[in-house]
Amino acid sequence: MNGVTGRMGLNQHLIRSIVAIREQGGVLLSNGDRIMPDPILVGRDAEKVGALAKRYGIERHTTDLDRALADKDDTVFFDAATTQARPSL
Repeated sequence: MNGVTGRMGLNQHLIRSIVAIREQGGVLLSNGDRIMPDPILVGRDAEKVGALAKRYGIERHTTDLDRALADKDDTVFFDAATTQARPSL
């Protein structure tokens, strides 16, 4: 999750979506399985990103977007960066 220190990325996407899903025990599938989001919080300010990760119980966080994207086990990239930054991402 890139850009989670911004207003929309934090409130709408991280807190109201990912954190809420995690607090409910994940997404329940029709076969009874559950999918639990395991995000990597990515931002430019290590202190802010680390504080958010700690506050919401998220283990993985970084300021290195390239490193986060390099992990082949992580298959979804969510970008909440400013509109002007999105084309390059």
